[in-house]
Amino acid sequence: MTLLSVNVNKIAVLRNSRGEGEPDVCRAAHVCMEAGCGGITVHPRPDQRHIRPDDVRRLAALIRGRVEYNIEGNPFAGERGSYPGFMALVREVRPTQVTLVPDSDAQITSDHGFDLPRDIERLAPILKELQALGCRISLFVDAGCTEFEAAASAGVSRVEIYTGPYAKAFAEHKADAELERCAETARHAHRAGLAVNAGHDLSQANLGALKRAIPGLAEVSIGHALIGEALYDGLATTVKRYLRILS
Repeated sequence: MTLLSVNVNKIAVLRNSRGEGEPDVCRAAHVCMEAGCGGITVHPRPDQRHIRPDDVRRLAALIRGRVEYNIEGNPFAGERGSYPGFMALVREVRPTQVTLVPDSDAQITSDHGFDLPRDIERLAPILKELQALGCRISLFVDAGCTEFEAAASAGVSRVEIYTGPYAKAFAEHKADAELERCAETARHAHRAGLAVNAGHDLSQANLGALKRAIPGLAEVSIGHALIGEALYDGLATTVKRYLRILS
């Protein structure tokens, strides 16, 4: 079964809007785990617009030994104010998986993957360190990417396909081409010995078709749609509905 990792960033967005402690990110993660999800995802950014360094630490203590912990972010994001830097957080909590994403402060959300032929040499020292820390490494890539051999040789275990364009096309009832691009990328990744994750704008509506198109899909990371749907139906109920789709 494909693992569901729930991204709790949006819980932190709501909390930060009041500058206080509610809703509690750890309580939300606990509810998701009790409902059966297999992982929790966070994406700490230097501007701390949602998940903060203390959230990363508190969640690590809560999750340890229960489900997988996936930390996403730009590995080149350094120390800034109370933000210790992405790699410093990873060194401190040693998550199950680190998903490297080439995002910047100017982006509202992640909107593209790495250009592996261009970026893999720059990433190589970071990949080596993550291997030494015992973290599984996943790289965020665009649908249509097909060159994975160098990444696999450098210690990458997985790629996460950026599914934003697929989700947009699905909403416009013209998803076939984007779905095939995702499937093509998955086939090339599998041939290189990499497992395949997927994430961004996935929802109950579009997830089933993606899972059918990618045999052996290892993991999906879902936050924005899941939290939005949970406002209507409840967090535990929504997690269970996603798990039914994935099973």
